[in-house]
Amino acid sequence: MAAVRNLFRKHIISRYGDITWPARSSNLSACDFFLWGYLKSQAFKAPARHTVQELKHQIQQEVKRIPVEMLQRVMGDVRKRLTECLERNGVHLNDIIFGK
Repeated sequence: MAAVRNLFRKHIISRYGDITWPARSSNLSACDFFLWGYLKSQAFKAPARHTVQELKHQIQQEVKRIPVEMLQRVMGDVRKRLTECLERNGVHLNDIIFGK
């Protein structure tokens, strides 16, 4: 830690550093636990895109194709995860992340 402190002085971003790192839990964010993986699996089923613009267009099309029922299930999962987090007083939800 001394080497980091010497290099960055009063600019250390961490849980106990000079700049507090905000709390974040990927198992509570629908984008993290569902959307990014789903879009990647769908967008790359099609033939390879040649430009960034083509890839962006493909991703936009895939977002529009997500079935409403799937989104409803995902949001139900968000509610369950948030409830579980509250019940456990914010501790790490290992069993939810890894399905234990």
